[in-house]
Amino acid sequence: MAAERPVLALTMGDPAGIGGEISAACWQVLRERVDAAAPVFVMLADPSWMAGFGVPVAVIERPEQALSVFAEAVPVLPVRLSEAVRAGVPSVAHASAIIRSIEMAADMAMRGAVGAMVTNPIAKSVLYQAGFAHPGHTEFLGALTGCAKPIMMLAGPELRVVPVSVHVSLRAAVVGLSAAAIIEAGLVTQAALIRDFGIQRPRLAVAGLNPHASEDGAMGDEEAGIIGPAVAELRARGVVVVGPLPPDTMFTPEARARYDVAICMYHDQALIPLKTLDMERSVNITLGLPIIRTSPDHGTAFDIAGTGRARAGSLLAALGCAAMMAGRR
Repeated sequence: MAAERPVLALTMGDPAGIGGEISAACWQVLRERVDAAAPVFVMLADPSWMAGFGVPVAVIERPEQALSVFAEAVPVLPVRLSEAVRAGVPSVAHASAIIRSIEMAADMAMRGAVGAMVTNPIAKSVLYQAGFAHPGHTEFLGALTGCAKPIMMLAGPELRVVPVSVHVSLRAAVVGLSAAAIIEAGLVTQAALIRDFGIQRPRLAVAGLNPHASEDGAMGDEEAGIIGPAVAELRARGVVVVGPLPPDTMFTPEARARYDVAICMYHDQALIPLKTLDMERSVNITLGLPIIRTSPDHGTAFDIAGTGRARAGSLLAALGCAAMMAGRR
């Protein structure tokens, strides 16, 4: 193994979901590659659970040891589960290990022991039962790394999107929309595209909130009172940006060719077009953190866990994206 290959920390996710299965599938693909750009990962998981997916497992003590064993076995830093796992049946008993896996990955990334962290899907409802106080991965990682307002970006082969609000109700997203939040999302996104994606002059497109971007105020005043002024301020700060654009036309192929990222006003406005275009190869990236974090753009898929039907494309893309970003930094 080339020493230049980045080592990534891969969390366990919810063990009753598809995380273990797709992690094993990714290892089968990546172990055959020897180029320096191919990522090597260390699983933060229960070794016995990981071995249940038909792959050899090597328990290691330090992340860098993954380089010497990756071609032969999945490297695992142990995070023990307190009870046996039933595929497709989530259990609150697994919550402490799920959370511990995330905490360990973030700590290793903060210390520079790994180049980045990649997270397998979690079921937030399971963690809530154990007292988990964060809306999701993004907010938890913000707390762990001292980032007050992490920004979520979803990136696929044909589209990148950033929702200004994430894990809140649609009502709360509309009520809480502010020019300051749009400006912050735009500035953080611009910096990330330059530093981590090599786009020297990123082009941002900002979506409107209302149908047809309100038709000059006929269907709402958020475009004139909030979004428009935010776009003007971003432009004054040197950002290449257009908007507010009508959300129903800004995701056509012709429109997408004119920008590098779409800044959207709420969660589903961003994720519906992205997942429709290419959910299999889309990646969730948390911007604004002092570390690199990516994840597959799907959930735990309890309904197909243990059936052999899970596809590893999005996790493989997340690992590749994390390695690319780590290399640029």
